[in-house]
Amino acid sequence: MSHDGVGPRAVLRSVAFLTAGVLAVPLLTGCGSADEVGKPLARQDIAPAARARIAEGGTLRWAVDAVPETFNTFQADADATTTRVAQAVLPTMYRIDANGRPQRDADYLESAKVVDTEPKQVVLYKLNQQAVWSDGREIGAADFAAQWRALAGKDTAYWTARNAGYDRIEKIERGENDLEVRVTFSRRYADWRSLFSPLYPKDVMGTPDAFNDGVRRKLKVTAGPFLVKQIDRKKNEVRLTRNPRWWGRPAKLSELVLTAVPRDERATALAAGKIDLAEVDPTAAQRIEGAANGSAGPLAGPGSEVGAAKALRSWALAHGSDEEAADDEDENEDADDNEDEARTKLRSAIAQWQQQQKALRGFEVRRSLEPAYTQLALNGSEGPLADERVRRAVARALDRKELARLVLKPLRLPAQPVGSHLALAGQDVYADNSGALGGQDTSEAQALLADAGWVAGGPIKEKGGKAAGSAGRKADDDSDDDSADGDDGTYIVGEDDKAPAETDREEKHTAAKGENAQNSAHKSENGGRQLAQDGKQYKQPHQGGAPGAYAPKGTAAPDATPAPAGSAAPAVAPAKALAKDGKALDLRFVLPSGPGSESLAAVAERITKMLAKVGIRTEITKVSDESYFKDHIASGQYDLALYSWPASAFPATDARPIYAKPVPAADGSLSVEQNYTRVGTDQVDQLFDQAIGTLDEGEARSLLRKADSRIWAAAGSIPLYQRPQLTAVRKNVANAGAFGFETPVYEDMGFLKKGASGAKGASTPAPNSSVSPSVSPSED
Repeated sequence: MSHDGVGPRAVLRSVAFLTAGVLAVPLLTGCGSADEVGKPLARQDIAPAARARIAEGGTLRWAVDAVPETFNTFQADADATTTRVAQAVLPTMYRIDANGRPQRDADYLESAKVVDTEPKQVVLYKLNQQAVWSDGREIGAADFAAQWRALAGKDTAYWTARNAGYDRIEKIERGENDLEVRVTFSRRYADWRSLFSPLYPKDVMGTPDAFNDGVRRKLKVTAGPFLVKQIDRKKNEVRLTRNPRWWGRPAKLSELVLTAVPRDERATALAAGKIDLAEVDPTAAQRIEGAANGSAGPLAGPGSEVGAAKALRSWALAHGSDEEAADDEDENEDADDNEDEARTKLRSAIAQWQQQQKALRGFEVRRSLEPAYTQLALNGSEGPLADERVRRAVARALDRKELARLVLKPLRLPAQPVGSHLALAGQDVYADNSGALGGQDTSEAQALLADAGWVAGGPIKEKGGKAAGSAGRKADDDSDDDSADGDDGTYIVGEDDKAPAETDREEKHTAAKGENAQNSAHKSENGGRQLAQDGKQYKQPHQGGAPGAYAPKGTAAPDATPAPAGSAAPAVAPAKALAKDGKALDLRFVLPSGPGSESLAAVAERITKMLAKVGIRTEITKVSDESYFKDHIASGQYDLALYSWPASAFPATDARPIYAKPVPAADGSLSVEQNYTRVGTDQVDQLFDQAIGTLDEGEARSLLRKADSRIWAAAGSIPLYQRPQLTAVRKNVANAGAFGFETPVYEDMGFLKKGASGAKGASTPAPNSSVSPSVSPSED
């Protein structure tokens, strides 16, 4: 799946999730003060360079997941590339800085401030007098008013994905001159800076037809450092070129080409010189770094200590090169002709690989942490997890530090668990509120389960009966030929709605059963041992990665055979299975099964072992990527699931629908908005409403931290770790790479002049050295 950073303001966060919950402790406050915010765990890694050191001209070819279906970021099918194009070609009143906070964009906005609060909130925008659309017309109040009317939600003829904030506007009018825009709100709105970013021309927003269809296939009028020159769907590319009417710092690049390249083909595309910049998975990143230090040669891996022929075969198997020929060699050891032919083919494949590795020496991997976090979601709508005590027991059984290390330490990134549902380290609202729930404590988890009536070794009804929870529910149509992309296979709002279709298949295995749960076998459909890797067949074996996360093709799952007598027992044996009212405590853990999901599978395996120690059994169900969200998460057909939420600079607005208390709909169903854990309370809703309605930033921050504490206490979702961001970049490209929180500065990207170099140590992630000052409620 795609992991490109979809702007959370551009598209309703439709495939990533948060939750709200019931308070189970006497008193919770918003833990911490503004001092707790601190700095981002990892700074951006973009090889920064002054503009004077950047050459004029050149074309930067940037890999994306797809050519967008629409260039309107406010439509439901907008994707990461839609946002990427909008950032480069459209006005934005506020950009997101390296600390995940909104900052005024001086190219468009001279100032913006709250000029009245009584009887109504009024914000006065003063536009840059040089700001014009690419057709020569000045940007003005008419554009603001057209966008407000389109997104206010009052005219259903507009097919909008969101209207948050725009529905609070009462009127928009011209100020004292054409450069002033007065926006009057019917209700106070703390996140007013989230509006009009991006801003479209009135010709796009002025009528439903123009809004719905006018910019789905083209975007003629723009106002950024670049403009859209060509959209070639046959070549799968969008070509941006310098905007001759741009009034700001001119773009260093002549062109920026966004090319759709599948994630599992990006290393090859880089080596072939087809692209210059691409987000990559950990295995591709390892291959690129191996090319730089010479550790990725064909005889450096499995088979290096055996004869040349076997070494060649071993290398071919590990890299997926002509395996059939290699097998023929085994079957015809005495047939010299066949052996010679196989050797020739293998040597040809190795030569091709070595040529690619030589080309990859011109690239480096820039790494940071993505502005998104992976969570464990607990479906609280029915079954055992409807009981808050059971949800809290699951949470207390988890060692979140261990899970963060599992994913991030092999990538040389800061391995710290996330402490908030509403923000990440460095952002204004961030504070570690996990203390409201408590850390890993096996005894406390077992006590909570006992209090909920789950007892060890209790009687269980007939062996074939349905287990407690949703484990016995029949899975919907799932499929096989999986194709989720991304670093850890998790799903992000606005980024993961285009997984390819797959053939039918559903894999299940049960963990934590009996004393040998930690060594349970993964059985394949034919009864043999299943491969540990379930999906993408990586070319290069991963060395030093998380166990089970990057295993090369052919790695077998752990053997189910009991350990021989005299061998050491596991450090902590699984507890006896728990039961209540004749039903076992058995939870259905749903995962996607496509390429890129290996790290997620490793995290899930580790979680099942942690739960086994307190007597909770888990049945892992692997489903197709296409089915995962639609048929399981959104429809509530799961007990446990792993997926990710992007961080927002405006959590009072963006997190509200994710944590909203589910309410009955007119047809009798449950309306959950985006709260897919189905856990919510009136109290959390009220805290969000109060935060969005105050113009005192300190008060809003405190209210949101209180809301987060209550979300932690309810244990509907458990934040685990911030997602890794790995970007392969040609070494002479500056001001581009792993951007972290910050909106890219497209006009500063480019190729270094001969003899110039990027900032020293730029490729080593470390805490940011400074934190931008927060913006006051009445000043820009």
